[in-house]
Amino acid sequence: MYNPIEINENLFYVGVNDRTKSLFENLWPLPKGVSYNSYVIRDEKIALIDTVDICYTDIFLNKLDVVLGDKSIDYLVINHMEPDHSGALNILLNKYPTIKIVGNARTADMLKGYYNISENVQVIKDGDELCLGKNTLKFFLTPMVHWPETMMTYINETKTVFSGDAFGTFGSLDGGVVDSQLNPDFYWDEMVRYYSNIVGKYGGPVQKALRKFNDVEINTICPTHGPVWTEPENVKRVIGLYDKLSNYEGDKGLVIAYGSMYGNTEQLAEAIAAAAAASGVRNIVMHNLSKSNLSYVIQDIYKYKALIIGSPTYDSKLYPAVQTLVNTLENKNLKNRYFGFFGSHSWAGTSVRILGDFADKMQFEKVCSPIDMKQSLNEVFYEEAVTLGSTMAKKILSDDEIVPNKTTDCI
Repeated sequence: MYNPIEINENLFYVGVNDRTKSLFENLWPLPKGVSYNSYVIRDEKIALIDTVDICYTDIFLNKLDVVLGDKSIDYLVINHMEPDHSGALNILLNKYPTIKIVGNARTADMLKGYYNISENVQVIKDGDELCLGKNTLKFFLTPMVHWPETMMTYINETKTVFSGDAFGTFGSLDGGVVDSQLNPDFYWDEMVRYYSNIVGKYGGPVQKALRKFNDVEINTICPTHGPVWTEPENVKRVIGLYDKLSNYEGDKGLVIAYGSMYGNTEQLAEAIAAAAAASGVRNIVMHNLSKSNLSYVIQDIYKYKALIIGSPTYDSKLYPAVQTLVNTLENKNLKNRYFGFFGSHSWAGTSVRILGDFADKMQFEKVCSPIDMKQSLNEVFYEEAVTLGSTMAKKILSDDEIVPNKTTDCI
């Protein structure tokens, strides 16, 4: 038996928590689990917003029983077809066979492909509305945030938006569901990690989606992962954070990500970090890429405005863990970063050239000359590291705009 969780009048939370899965999408760590959020609007007509992962269908259906009693579901609105939100669909339809599924044309195509469903599907367009009685749903198509069928559903009367994966976070909901019931501090960094890992490639589509809500008042945000946001300052912060991340804006800080086989390249990284700190940068994160999980490296790179990458030459290429990071950042179309780079080699170096090509491709603003250390750290290379660190610090602490493809000289 469950006590119904009412978010506001006649809006109920029927989501579930997953504290078993260790990797989201079999890629991204879930040290504190994840929630799959679903919502019921109880009105003259009853609407269910999204479902849950198929593994939790039994809990989901039990929660629906508590909220609905002997009533049925008139509409299932699918904002996002990814299986962690649509997986319970066929079992749900076995229990409630008269449900009309509401989605856009891309949703209808995926319903057929994933679940062989083509009947009782109501296809909507951008801006269409659906009256439930006291509540009217308005649909906003938001393609590529982060799948082509994604959309958001808005209740005109209560100014509530069901945002799909947008504004979501990693982390289970441990007791409280609404932000006023829990301490949200943990979820802010997890929102950045979720955005950068899952949505980060699609900054342009996120900006288009945000513009659709420029003149729309939002009092409550109901995402498919993480807390429901109701406190005015939190609603404002959530939207502002997505605006910032999708514009590839970073805070004043530095990420130094490096590979090192025997510690020589790491010593260069340490010298650079110390010089940046001595020059006034307080937010410095160092990632040994052989140990740090890529998920957290990407999170920090999205969080801060400066990035320095270092790599030894390995089989005439980048160190494999560094190559993985570089490939990932290319795929995510990361923009608007100050960038420095360094490398090391024992007899023939290529890592610095490859990192330089990467910087050009990404159109970063390159800061200072790269360091190409032969064999081990000496006084000359140490001074070059200090110069790179202090020059980068000056750029980080300035209020200058980052200029794509510019090279800033060492100081």
